[in-house]
Amino acid sequence: MRVYVPLTLPRLAEAHRTGELGAGSFTAYAVTPGLREWYVSDDLEELEYAALGRAALASLRLLAADTGAAPRRVVVAVDVADGAVKADPDRALDPSALAEVAVSGPVVLAKAAAVHVDADDAEADVTAATEALQAADDGDDDARFLVDETDDHELLWFATQEIPALLGGV
Repeated sequence: MRVYVPLTLPRLAEAHRTGELGAGSFTAYAVTPGLREWYVSDDLEELEYAALGRAALASLRLLAADTGAAPRRVVVAVDVADGAVKADPDRALDPSALAEVAVSGPVVLAKAAAVHVDADDAEADVTAATEALQAADDGDDDARFLVDETDDHELLWFATQEIPALLGGV
């Protein structure tokens, strides 16, 4: 099963250093029954893109918690055994948990299919979104607009061999 793991650049650096995305259980995003019901599509590519988007939002939340990290969303796509992934059926349609799964590790970074990262030109919008995230969660429509603006920035695709170049000085 393909899962999308939200990270930040410092967390990607740590995964690169250790060689693992997670040794124990960690949160990722995938095509779940709840996502299928919410998205109302049978097109797997569209559903995977929606799961990637949910992981990108989770990466934004990680950035809001780590103000020292460069304001670029990071998502690692990796295939794991179906048995390593568990969705909580009680949270399946909860908007805050849509597509969320728990992955039991370890998951080796070298097995990742790709790394998705914001381009430099997304940094201003990502910064504004991280600052507006709490207000958006509290129902502020203007703040929600700022968070949604990050969707206008496509995450760039990188092979795992490109991680050292992505990390640069991180």
